[in-house]
Amino acid sequence: MNGHCNGEVTGSEEQFHRSDLITDTKKTSRKEEEDKSRLPALQAAYSSILRELGEDAGRQGLLRTPLRAAKAMLFLTKGYQESIHDILNNAIFDEDHDEMVIVKNIDMFSLCEHHLVPFFGKVHIGYIPNKKVVGLSKLARIVEIFSRRLQVQERLTKQIAMGISEALQPKGVAVVIEAAHMCMVMRGVQKMNCRTVTSTMLGVYLEDPKTREEFLALSQNF
Repeated sequence: MNGHCNGEVTGSEEQFHRSDLITDTKKTSRKEEEDKSRLPALQAAYSSILRELGEDAGRQGLLRTPLRAAKAMLFLTKGYQESIHDILNNAIFDEDHDEMVIVKNIDMFSLCEHHLVPFFGKVHIGYIPNKKVVGLSKLARIVEIFSRRLQVQERLTKQIAMGISEALQPKGVAVVIEAAHMCMVMRGVQKMNCRTVTSTMLGVYLEDPKTREEFLALSQNF
């Protein structure tokens, strides 16, 4: 029996995977270097904020806070250094499937661009393939790319839908986000139970009410 069928990797495949790994490693190293170059300015900015708040930035509890905050901000906005092309490389497959695909309850965390405080919730994605499908985990990665930027929920919803549509050219894409916004909970109106729901419908989801209703019924059935 051919060893390939038993899960062994052929020479050509091994070379391909090594090439992929080298490319990913180079991207990671480049991003780490870029992050390091941004740290001093961000750290100084957070030190300045602490001083303007009337705090002693040199006291023990705050001594490393500017550095930690700078690193945290780089992580929370890492989507600026990522693209759909990077994560979908080699993850789109030819498949004769034309029924609805839904991935729901994808955790989402982002920063409101108006106050730089978090909003978070769940993302539900549906698409109808047009001879091409994507690895399901990649849909969550697409959410991650756009949510790890300064955002408003309305734009985030549309960016996720447009990104999937451009990458797969499906018959339709639907995205619904339900999120809680700390700018409404911690400040402003201070309403604990407020949830914001946004949706974007493209292709057949926009044109066909029955298809749209089917997605909404299935995605909210949890």
